[in-house]
Amino acid sequence: MDQSPAKTSDSFDVARSVSQSCEPELAFAPDLTVVGCNAAYASALGVRCEAMIGRPVREAFADGPALQRLVASLQTVRQSRRPHWVAAPAPKPVGAGEGTAADFAMVNMPVLGPDGSVQWILHSLEAVPVSTDRAALEAAEARLRSILRTVPDAMIIIDERGRIESLSTTAERLFGYSMAEAAGKNISLFMPSPDREQHDAYLKRYLSTGERRIIGIGRIVVGQRKDGTTFPMHLTVGELRSAERHYFTGFIRDLTAQQLTETRLKELQSEVTHMSRYTALGEMASTLAHEINQPLTAISNYLRGSQRLLDRLEAEPTPMLREALGKAADQALRAGHIIRRLREFVSRGEGDRRIEDLPKLIEDASTLALVGVREAGITVSFRLDPKAQLVLADRIQIQQVVVNLIRNAMEIMIESANDRRLEIATVATPGDLVEVSVSDTGAGLAPEVAQNLFRPFVTTKRQGMGLGLSICRTIVEGHGGKIWVENRPGGGTIFRFTLRAAEIEEAADVG
Repeated sequence: MDQSPAKTSDSFDVARSVSQSCEPELAFAPDLTVVGCNAAYASALGVRCEAMIGRPVREAFADGPALQRLVASLQTVRQSRRPHWVAAPAPKPVGAGEGTAADFAMVNMPVLGPDGSVQWILHSLEAVPVSTDRAALEAAEARLRSILRTVPDAMIIIDERGRIESLSTTAERLFGYSMAEAAGKNISLFMPSPDREQHDAYLKRYLSTGERRIIGIGRIVVGQRKDGTTFPMHLTVGELRSAERHYFTGFIRDLTAQQLTETRLKELQSEVTHMSRYTALGEMASTLAHEINQPLTAISNYLRGSQRLLDRLEAEPTPMLREALGKAADQALRAGHIIRRLREFVSRGEGDRRIEDLPKLIEDASTLALVGVREAGITVSFRLDPKAQLVLADRIQIQQVVVNLIRNAMEIMIESANDRRLEIATVATPGDLVEVSVSDTGAGLAPEVAQNLFRPFVTTKRQGMGLGLSICRTIVEGHGGKIWVENRPGGGTIFRFTLRAAEIEEAADVG
């Protein structure tokens, strides 16, 4: 489990675990502050739990030799990470009843995190003096296993020979084995080859050399279920020493869903990138067609004029020149027709339009576009109108528009804004249209820039070709909508574009 000890403590409520125990128990944080107390402890010592929780150990208990023994025992547990028992009277809590603490001995044991550090120390009271060290240790280990089984992530405990000692309920579900089936078997039962054959060698090398290669370090490995199927998982190994024995605790998180999401995100990114390049090429071709058509027309006009001048001359070569000029003029006109047809083909851009779920479309596009938004300190909010649900659109093209607008807004705010807020909104408008808006708190736009912003090769970025917004305009207008920009009240810009709304009946017809 790839997480720090602090996050581990968030995922496991030690106070709740203590409160559910029938034995008198307290829980201490590593700094020896009381963080948990149960009713059995309060009843046994005649004290209120509220008076204990949140107080350092030296303020929670009455001063004296018993308190010094408790503090020394807790410090020993914190340093050795092993259970420690004190066959002597427990200290009396401040405000406790008379003559109660002496009836109990103490058992203190660590609760370790995935990295092997002490997360809490469990302080238990024994009403009967501990008969032997072995009995106290067994009781402590039993309680420790009980606590660890409540961890919501999959957890496995093995001994120094790799034999399975304990499985959490989540681990049983994940691997498909019950505890009865797996107990005593080698942990390689959960591994595919070649890890299965190599695992025991890893353990032997660590026990003989003390060299840590995986303990306390999370890594991604492959697990194998009972039915033979494999799956990716994140494994963190913690070490536990009890008496002279070694135990290893594996914390496991199934990465199947995460990898599926990452795969889908890569596919979506590939689709949008491909369409972006295709549309950029089309936009460039359209622009070149418009620009090149003008000199071709001029060439044709000059050639026609030259033919007329030749008609006035009477010389032997003139018929040949006249014919050559005529063919040149015809080819210039032909080139102009070809370019016009190319421009018309590109500008249509109808694509593969279908009935699309607009909120889902925006969600997918935002997942791709908002990568790195948290690191940039940008707060993102969504305001989606439930009436703006279905639209007639080419999913990839409209996602491209949304991605471009979001990324532009992020880049502008990173360069210029301290207050970085991004809002993505939809609203149903009259005329069977849906309006999508992306607003930012950046530097805003000068009026002369706003007027030409959607023209090719116009950009406000330090680096850029100025085709992104031109492509957005081509796509939106190809869908029968329009796109525009306006200044945001209070600073920043708002990009808006419209799409044709689709009715539920239309969706049923398409289906």
